[in-house]
Amino acid sequence: MSATPLPALIQRFFIGRLQTQLGASRHTIAGYRDTFRLLLGYVSQHRQQLPSQLTLEDLDAALLCAFLDHLEHQRGNGIRTRNCRLAALHAFFHFVSYEAPHCLLQCQQVLAIPTKRYAKCTVAFLNEQETGALVAAPDLSTWIGRRDRALLLLAVQTGLRSQELRALCARDVELNASAFVRCLGKGRKQRNTPLRTDVVVILRDWLAEQSPLADQPVFPSLRGHCLSADALQHIVHRHVCSASTTCASLRDRRITPHTLRHTAAMALLQHGVDLAVIALWLGHESIETTHQYLHADMKIKERALHCTAPTDVPPTRFQPDDSLLAFLKGL
Repeated sequence: MSATPLPALIQRFFIGRLQTQLGASRHTIAGYRDTFRLLLGYVSQHRQQLPSQLTLEDLDAALLCAFLDHLEHQRGNGIRTRNCRLAALHAFFHFVSYEAPHCLLQCQQVLAIPTKRYAKCTVAFLNEQETGALVAAPDLSTWIGRRDRALLLLAVQTGLRSQELRALCARDVELNASAFVRCLGKGRKQRNTPLRTDVVVILRDWLAEQSPLADQPVFPSLRGHCLSADALQHIVHRHVCSASTTCASLRDRRITPHTLRHTAAMALLQHGVDLAVIALWLGHESIETTHQYLHADMKIKERALHCTAPTDVPPTRFQPDDSLLAFLKGL
């Protein structure tokens, strides 16, 4: 039996399957695209062939497992990223099982590659002092500083995802009596997130300075376009470094835009907001996703500990040594 050309299958998968039949979002398509760009480069190097000359039979299960190992050990990707790449491959070979039934055994072998388990760490977030230091870090005498302050303040109050922040347009911001921002989030779910008074003041000043058109971004780049994911990460990193000079607990910490989302969720939880409301606030598909914040909040666990402590024993909390004694102990 002749070999099955790979390029035609990949084109039908992206155009016919993802775009036409499934109506996949551009973010899903971009993630799958990046997976295949990495895969084709890896397979082309190992098979000593151009990507356009590869056949479906070149993508056997053993080579795909080697590719996944390459992502982890050579590229330094985490297990979650590895599993996302595998999900894209599974989707493709599920499609191939119908398009090329003579390759069904190969498809079954690839679909049998399991996702890898990983340790689930507690979410990282900023406390009130760290949040204040970060928001105060931008230089307000510059245009970039005023933009970044408004962006950071909005991020830690609303908990918008990176893509939601970057895609926010002027028409999505309502600054009337019931101020809120509107976004189309993950899973194409539209949600409105209310704004605090202090955030409204900052945003109103920023938008008055910009006077953007309805479809223009609220937080543009220097060229007036939407910020890229790398640009937003760079903004957060730069101001974390600046804020660490006044807030020592920020030093040597890896703070990402998603950390600001966690910070917003933890602030709501610590102020007594119900988990179901937080799930709606963040746009979670299931409240089970929101449970991760319960594990990260030590104050809730401490209150639970006090409820189980013996009634005749006064509650205590660790007290650090006197600064002089701590100095002598450290010698």
